[in-house]
Amino acid sequence: MPELHWQKSSYSGGPEGNCLYLASTADGTIRLRESDTPDVILATAPEGLAALLQTLKSGGPTAVG
Repeated sequence: MPELHWQKSSYSGGPEGNCLYLASTADGTIRLRESDTPDVILATAPEGLAALLQTLKSGGPTAVG
């Protein structure tokens, strides 16, 4: 696997010092890791990450009644 070029999220760096890092791969997937557990790497498609961010920005999922 080629070396990943990690970028710190612009939302990282709060008072606790915890940071989220992202990297993209040649196949278009996105890798995510946290500064306190850098060996744990999550993988997602760009569409999955975009959907998660949109859900979080909108206040989270709503209950279907």
